[in-house]
Amino acid sequence: MQSVIDEARSRHILLPTRRAIDLLCHRARARSESLLQRALTTGLTDETKNSLDALLKIAPEMTTTRLTWLRNASQSPAPTNILGLIERVEFLRKLGIDRERQQAIPANAFNRIAREALKISSQHFAEAVAPRRHALLTAAALSLETGLTDATLLMFDKLMGSLSRKAERRSQEKAAKSARDLQEKLRALTGACTAMIRARENHDDPFIAIERQMKMGWSQFVTFVTETEAIVAPDQTDPKAELLRRYATVRKIAAPFLEAFTFKATPSAKPIIDALDVLKALYRTGQRPLPAKAPIRFIRRVWRSLVIEGGEIDRKAYELCVFFELRDRLRAGDIWVEGSRQYQDFESYLIPEPTFALLKAEGPLPVAIDTDVESYLTGRRAGLDREIEEVARLADQGKLDGVDLTGGELVISPVQASTPPEAEKVKEAAYALLPTSKITDVLLDVDSWTGFTDCFTHQRHGRPPDNKPALLSAILADGINLGLNRMADAIRGVTYRQLALVHDWHIREESYRAALARLIDAHRALPVASMWGAGRTSSSDGQYFRAGGTGAAIADVNARHGNEPGVSFYTHISDQFGPFYTKVIAATASEAPHVLDGLLYHDTGLAIEEHYTDTGGVTDHVFGLCHLFGFRFAPRIRDIKERKLYLLPDQKAPASLAPLVGGVIDTEHITAHWDQLLRLATSIRTGTTTSSAMLKKLSAYPRQNGLAKALREVGRIERTLFTLDWIKNPDLRRRAHLGLNKGEARNALARAVYFCRLGEVRDRSFENQFFRASGLNLLVSAIILWNTKYLEVAYTELRRQGGTISDDLLRHVAPLGWEHIGLTGDYVWSTADQPPAGTLRALRQRQSLLAA
Repeated sequence: MQSVIDEARSRHILLPTRRAIDLLCHRARARSESLLQRALTTGLTDETKNSLDALLKIAPEMTTTRLTWLRNASQSPAPTNILGLIERVEFLRKLGIDRERQQAIPANAFNRIAREALKISSQHFAEAVAPRRHALLTAAALSLETGLTDATLLMFDKLMGSLSRKAERRSQEKAAKSARDLQEKLRALTGACTAMIRARENHDDPFIAIERQMKMGWSQFVTFVTETEAIVAPDQTDPKAELLRRYATVRKIAAPFLEAFTFKATPSAKPIIDALDVLKALYRTGQRPLPAKAPIRFIRRVWRSLVIEGGEIDRKAYELCVFFELRDRLRAGDIWVEGSRQYQDFESYLIPEPTFALLKAEGPLPVAIDTDVESYLTGRRAGLDREIEEVARLADQGKLDGVDLTGGELVISPVQASTPPEAEKVKEAAYALLPTSKITDVLLDVDSWTGFTDCFTHQRHGRPPDNKPALLSAILADGINLGLNRMADAIRGVTYRQLALVHDWHIREESYRAALARLIDAHRALPVASMWGAGRTSSSDGQYFRAGGTGAAIADVNARHGNEPGVSFYTHISDQFGPFYTKVIAATASEAPHVLDGLLYHDTGLAIEEHYTDTGGVTDHVFGLCHLFGFRFAPRIRDIKERKLYLLPDQKAPASLAPLVGGVIDTEHITAHWDQLLRLATSIRTGTTTSSAMLKKLSAYPRQNGLAKALREVGRIERTLFTLDWIKNPDLRRRAHLGLNKGEARNALARAVYFCRLGEVRDRSFENQFFRASGLNLLVSAIILWNTKYLEVAYTELRRQGGTISDDLLRHVAPLGWEHIGLTGDYVWSTADQPPAGTLRALRQRQSLLAA
């Protein structure tokens, strides 16, 4: 409705009554839905329509409908589950629905219809008129086919990774056992050798001496030596050799997997496609030996000794090598799959060349740098010259604060804590005044200030929920990890059915993001928030949560956190303590590709200029892209002394810095690929692709391609400039340290809030895991906003009581306390206890220890 009003005003059209506008919007929406339905169903044969309707019926061999079977595929990486996914993909293909139907309507409209189709029950389908029902089922079938294709390829990736980790772990166990066994046998053999030496010296029979020393006959001694040879054999501790023993797992899926998908590749990956065709032919015919001219150019050195032995190709090793290469090339994007969304041709992620050329000609491009490569390089050369000269001068004068370059080694002293003891007293006194409140009251208060629940609009008609207690309960169930079933038991006046309906139709990714933005913007508008920062800097970090129950099946094991599977919630937090972005990433995934997502895709009014991470978020690619987008990347790098500086051609480093230099920037390569760098940045900025998707692709190339290398070279320039500033600037080191500490403190609050189910992630789908992370971050943000608002009142009260409190002390008091907030017990949404509009709850009455 607001769009209609805005459009009428822009055209100077007299506004009709609200009822007339409502009617106009209703008719426009109905007409739009009718057009979309026709685009999806026109030309469908009666046979196809009957097949679609059959999806809503219980199949004879099943206990559920076909649609439910298609929706609920297992996501645990196992051969039987991959075969189950392939079966579903093949079933959907047999429906014969042309993918061009999806291309005929806007992507957002199709996604909306598909989401609705995958949520509604069979009863709702049955009540829908035929055109709408068939349109929904068509969208569901097309969306499911793409989603299940991606799920199969992802499960293949995870299965191969799991095999590799198991082989690595088993080889390490064997190596440890071999070391123990070998030590025992070496002691015995050393004794035998000593006996033989003495026998020669004494002119005795050495063979009798050995038998006497070893206390065994000669044949037993020969067996003993053979056993020792077996222990030291290279294949006993080689993970690749251990993989061969797991070949049967891959063989179970090989033939159906190869038949199910059409793989295409760039010229550099063509030999792998040829190898896949060879394997496909062997499985079709049932032949065992490989043809004499099987492709082998793609085989890397680590595999070659296993695959090719004595001039012969080992079938098992060859097949495993091919599938591991396929996994790596799918990640990189130089092999892609027809019908996939996540595994597309690398070029398809970028703006088309003609479109980019037009954008460049019209200008300006959505980047934060000079788009002329010569101007860019000239500017960076001047910056490097200036930084090198200043750092060298300070080093020679011994004026580098906390830095030692003696002996050509970089040593930087850790940042010391700077929180004054008085700040802890202020914090204790202020929090002692804050009202004790239930988490339900906190959410009701925050909603009355911000109206964040209005962001959770209905997926179909766009209206806010009528049942606000049910919505808040569903959000709370996500945030504290309770789940809808147990929340229905813990809350009064809201049933499980009401919770499920509101969660299905009102809670989705974009609604969580919009609600979070309201809270963050309300928080940064408070005067107290400016004491912590200007909202110009931020940090990001991953928080690990163990997986349990069904969630363990789709989670990964990260050795840093033990042998149990888990996931990470990767969160960005501003210098004002506002956690403005969160996402779920695999426990084994690098954090670096996700750094820019939070900076680019948050919906808040924050204007971040400088961003901090720890070592896990650092790559040269991230340095390069951050600079292209105008963000200053300032990570706290644990092994910074191991990361060499890079200079431009003809630049010289002074003697004090020369040991830190590792090479020369390839400016010719940057120049040759400059337009591709700008095209990459423009594609990310315009939403054609995401930064994390592109950074994962670029980092996955087995051999650096031109674009990946060019971005790395730009990143090396920016990392060198950053490192030089890090060396000379203690304030930068302190800012990064403080920013990362804020993130760690926020994680402590998140851990306390996410207390149900032992704090484990037990959801079997990635979508539900995202809801858990988003609900948790929304609750944390609500607590931070609530605390900040009441801390401001508490400070006023402390000063009224005679306490002397400087603003410098207040900036050390974080709004992250939770002891005064009841997170457990029954959850009651009572507006009767809420303070009147424009007022706050009464502070607790305590005489401050700070009073004079």
